[in-house]
Amino acid sequence: MRPASPVPALAPQPRLSDFFQGVGVLGRAFGLIFRSRPLLLLSSLCAVLTAITLVGLAVLLYRYAPGLLESVWPRPASWYGRAGWMLALVLGALVAWVVGANVVPPLLLTPLQDPLSEATEAACAHADAVRSPASFLRGMTTGLLHTLARMALLLLGLAVLLPLNLVPGAGSVAFTVLASLWTMLWMAAEHLATPMTRHLYPFAEVRRMLRERRALCLGFGAGVYLLLWVPILNTFFLPVAIVGGTLLYRALREAGDLAPPPDAGGLPGPLPASRA
Repeated sequence: MRPASPVPALAPQPRLSDFFQGVGVLGRAFGLIFRSRPLLLLSSLCAVLTAITLVGLAVLLYRYAPGLLESVWPRPASWYGRAGWMLALVLGALVAWVVGANVVPPLLLTPLQDPLSEATEAACAHADAVRSPASFLRGMTTGLLHTLARMALLLLGLAVLLPLNLVPGAGSVAFTVLASLWTMLWMAAEHLATPMTRHLYPFAEVRRMLRERRALCLGFGAGVYLLLWVPILNTFFLPVAIVGGTLLYRALREAGDLAPPPDAGGLPGPLPASRA
């Protein structure tokens, strides 16, 4: 008996419960990583580099975040003012750590992202997973440029929300909540775009999936966001997110939400097992 496919089967129409299916994609990604030797080796290398980066970010924030906050908001003299200042420091540092975790490791690990995504498709036995060296280089270059553009979009959205911190207490809480939601949605776009860019889809198709499968994508992004806060497991957040994004991409293909990719030359992709 053939093992069950790690690619989730999506409902024909979007529904709110897709949020939980999006979160569940991470469990499928973990399972596939530990069943595939190539994926485990690549993920372990990513995990070591990610762990170094996350610790480095924490050390930098611990040393410099108080000074940066004092440069724009001097430490108040009253106890309630100091309490609000400390709340803003903690919440701001947490958001900054998450943003740094989503900016620095992907840039450092750009050469490993496409091999991870390709190995995921190969582990799922999809025939269009392997490409020529020329298309690999073209996809990696395009992926890096798109990643830089998406990171600029992430930082722009956070910059728009940043003035909320000027409202003592409640403003910092509102900033943290809204910035977290924005980051979750951005995470879904970033890691779904990894396989889609590799197959030369335009980013407009990624935006369309975010609109049409909103609950599913937000659930996936929320799962990656929460994974960042789990010690030890968070070192695997990037490979798990890439593998999960690739599984989500294959699921959208098999559900008929996405047409065959441009690099397939217009040929239809593999049929889902239920339709073969």
